[in-house]
Formats: sequence, structure tokens, C-alpha cells
Amino acid sequence: MNQTAAAVTSAFVDIYKSQPPILVRAPGRVNLIGEHTDYNDGFVLPMAINRAVWIALRPRSDAQVKLHSLDFKETVSFAADRPQRTRKSWADYIKGTAWVLAQQGYPLQGWEGVMAGDVPIGAGLSSSAATEMATARAFASVGGWDWEPVQMAKAGRQAEKEWVGIQSGIMDQMVSAAARGGHALWLDCRSLQVEHIPMPSQVLVAVLDTSTRRILVDSAYDQRVNECQAAARFLGVSALRDVDETTFAQRMGDMDALPARRTRHVITENRRVMQAVDALRNNRLEELGEILNASHASLRDDFEVSSPALNQIVESALQAPGCLGARMTGAGFGGCAVALIRKEATSEFTARVSEAYQQKSGLTAKVYICSAETGASQLS
Repeated sequence: MNQTAAAVTSAFVDIYKSQPPILVRAPGRVNLIGEHTDYNDGFVLPMAINRAVWIALRPRSDAQVKLHSLDFKETVSFAADRPQRTRKSWADYIKGTAWVLAQQGYPLQGWEGVMAGDVPIGAGLSSSAATEMATARAFASVGGWDWEPVQMAKAGRQAEKEWVGIQSGIMDQMVSAAARGGHALWLDCRSLQVEHIPMPSQVLVAVLDTSTRRILVDSAYDQRVNECQAAARFLGVSALRDVDETTFAQRMGDMDALPARRTRHVITENRRVMQAVDALRNNRLEELGEILNASHASLRDDFEVSSPALNQIVESALQAPGCLGARMTGAGFGGCAVALIRKEATSEFTARVSEAYQQKSGLTAKVYICSAETGASQLS
């Protein structure tokens, strides 16, 4: 059994003196490419990773939820159909999900249990979406209703926007809800069309944690959303996804420099996502690596969401053996980078990146070698 799953099961037994009848999990994710395109109605290519939020639980006879977090060493209790806000708490992701599901008319039976996760918080691996989807999976399990990945992803996004207060795109919740093992998930963030893209067996994905953090609500993330919306209005479209490269080239001279840079990133990043899908399908791994590198340069220079630590760890990765390409991943301003590496070079790559990053930054990197996992599920 997974170590985190074992921990929540053991804690449940300690608290309730019985085995949990239900065990659910929802994974974090790493975005291979397609950064800051989701809230612009564009394309993304994330994959669910082998790090997740787990809940061991049992149903109650009322609508009360009682959940103990091993990570935060706190217990929250609330009425599923009438949650109360507690701003800037881990519990808001639980309560917000319940609030949206109740609004949408899902029958919310109460439950009690224990939660823990091994998705690093604040690292850009979407611990928040994993928490929302694990919560939704728990409600579906005790309520006896079918798991609908798209509807649950929408509910999680609404919780994050309207309850937590983050202008989130749909990518994180969608991949946590709908991923398929061994595959990346291509997603059209406007239509919510998905396609499962097989990951080649000869490469692995390394997540490179800079050991620096950002708090998304308080970061420049919302500023970038607003900048993109303003650029779309200037160009007369509903979202930057609707601007092709020819039109942008014709209009770029009419735009101020900053919105032009933001627009250029979104347009070229959407193109890079489609190029990456084609490269994966045809096993053109060196080309895929170059696409990742170009994405990082665009995020660093045009979208300006990288950081010294992210740039240093990407440079360290590109200098390490077996690395095909690397880029920052997630919202930016800290957190993680992602690298595509040859499987046989895993150990040497990990050691060399850690050493080089320490020398460049004075910080200790954490390197997670990730496999592509399935989305939210009930294990028992």
C-alpha cells in the first residue's frame, strides 16, 4: 500500500477503532507544456503524477463532515449543505467543494475520516485541485452517485474561484479527475475535449522542486489573468486563444509592449502544445525537448513568471546527462520545473541537478521522478 494511504488508514483506525470502509485518492499533476493558456481558453498537456491526496472515511447518518488532516494536525467539522467560510485555511478547499456540489443539487451525505497528501504544497503540482477532487470523490462514494470527471472538475474550479478566491483555469481539476495511467492528457480548455496521449516508455518525467514557494492568491497570477483579458478586449476577441499568429503580427504594432509580450506567449504556447502532442505521438523526443526549452524562454521573457531559482534549476537540468528539455511548470514565481529525461540516466541526472542547483542557488533541490497515473478513484 502507498505510504500516505497507509498513514491515513492507520490514523483512521486509531481514531475510530475500525478499518475505513472507503479509501479515495486524487492525484496532483505536472504540466508538461501549456502554461497560462488554460484561462485563455487554450490548450494544455498535463499528466497526473504518483503523488496524491488520500482520504480514509466512513459515511455518517447526517449531513455533517468531520475531517482530520494529518498534514495540518487539525480537524474541521461542518454541515455539508451549509459550510461556513474560514479564509486562508486548508479547510476552504474542502468546504468550497461541498458548497458547489450542494448548489448543483448533488445529495450530500455526511462522512468522517482522515486526510493526508504527498503532493508538495505550494510547489505548482496542484495540491489544491487534488484536495478538491479527493473531496468530491468522497462525497460521490458515500452518496452513491456516479463519478463524472468533467462535472467534478468544473465544480472544483468553481470552488477555487468563488470560495477560495483564485482565478483558476480548469486544467488542474480536469487532469486530477480524468487522467489515464501511462498517458498525458491533452485538453482543450474551451470545449473541454480531452485526448489521452501515451507517454513513451524510454523517458521519464522529473519534477524539480526549487524549495521556493509562492502563495497563488497573493501572487501576480491574477495580474496576468487581467492583462490577458485586457489584451483580448483590445484585439476584439473573447480570449487570446482566438488570435492567430498572422493576426497578431499585423496588430502587434498597435499594442503596448507589455500586452504584446503577454499575447505572444499565449499564442506561441498554444502552438507548442500541439507540436508537443505530435512529437509524443511520433516518438520525436529530441524535438519535444526543444519545445519544452522554448516554452521556458517564453515564460521567462514574454510572460515574466519565472524566478531566479526556476531559471537556475532549469539551467542545471539542461547541463545534466540524459536531459532532453526542461521548463518551469505551474503558475511560476517559485515552485517547480519539469524535465524530460532518458530513463537510463535517472540516477546520474538526479545527482548532477542537485549538485549544480546547490552551487548556483545555495538551496537544496528535491527531485521527484514521476510516472503518469490515473485520476481520482476509490480504492476500497
